[in-house]
Amino acid sequence: MTFRFSALFSLILAAGFAFLPQVHALDATNPQHLGSIERAKAGRATELLDAAVAYLKRNGPEKAFEAFNVQQGTFVYGPYYVYVVGPDGFLYANGGNQMSLAGHNVLDMRDAAGKPMIRDLIAAAEQSPNGAIQYRWLNPEENHVDLKISLYSKVDKYIVSVGYYTSRATQKEAQALLDRAVAFLQQSGSEKAFAAFNNPQGGFTHDDEYVFALGLEDGRYRASGAAPQLNGMDVRGMKDAAGQALFEDMIAVAKTKGHGTVEYVWRNPATNAVESKHTLVQRVGDVLLGVGYYTK
Repeated sequence: MTFRFSALFSLILAAGFAFLPQVHALDATNPQHLGSIERAKAGRATELLDAAVAYLKRNGPEKAFEAFNVQQGTFVYGPYYVYVVGPDGFLYANGGNQMSLAGHNVLDMRDAAGKPMIRDLIAAAEQSPNGAIQYRWLNPEENHVDLKISLYSKVDKYIVSVGYYTSRATQKEAQALLDRAVAFLQQSGSEKAFAAFNNPQGGFTHDDEYVFALGLEDGRYRASGAAPQLNGMDVRGMKDAAGQALFEDMIAVAKTKGHGTVEYVWRNPATNAVESKHTLVQRVGDVLLGVGYYTK
C-alpha cells in the first residue's frame, strides 16, 4: 500500500479573536476545539493514524510492524510517524528517530519532564480505545523540547499511536522576535513595518508568536499579527478573562520604563485555548511593540 497525505492544511492563524474568551480544554481528538495551526497538525496525525490502523487490520501485525519500522517508508512523514505499544509496554514498532527501541520493553520510559509516558498511554487505552496523551519530547525540527500530543487507537491488544508537536515560543525566542521587530521599525519606518507585522507571511508571525503595535496616546492598534482586522481599534478599556486591563498596563510600562513585561491570560491563536501569557513590550517613539509567549 502507498499512503499519501491529502493536500497540506493551510497554516494560518485563527481569524477569530475574543477579548473576553471562554476557556477551552485541550481536546486533540476533537479538532474543532483547536486553533488553526494545531488543527492542521492534528489533522495530519489523525490521517496517518487512520491509515496505520487500516493497514494493521488488513495485513496483520507482522507485515504492518515491518512497514511501520521503515524510517524512510510509507508511514513516516517528516515529524509524523507510527509507533505501536503492547499492554505490557513492549514496543512492536517505531518509525521515529528512536527506532532502535523497537523490539524492547519501554514500559518505564519517561519524557523530558519525568512523566511515565508509556504507562500513561497504556492506562488511557484501558479507559478508552481512542484518545490522546500529552508529554514533553525533543522536537527534531526545532531542536528543543516541546509539548507533544500522541493520538492513539487500540487494535486488539496493540496501541497504535501517532504524535504531533505543539511548539511554544520561549521567553528567549519572544525577546529575539521583539528585538528584530524594533530594529525593523527603526530602519524601515512605520508604514513598511506595520504592513509586515500584519502579514502572516511577513516574517513576524510563527506558530504562537506574533508582533503587535499600539499607539501610546490613543491606545489603537497599528498592527497585530494575530488579528490584523483589528487595526485602528482603541483597546485601552479591554480586559482579559480575569478582569485585568492588560493594554493599559502595557502602555503604562512602556511610558514609565520604556520596556518591561506584562502578565495576563489570553487566547493562544495556535491552540485556541486560554493560557497564561507574558508579553514583552518596548517603546519605539509614540508606539509600543509587543511579543508574548504562553505558558500552560
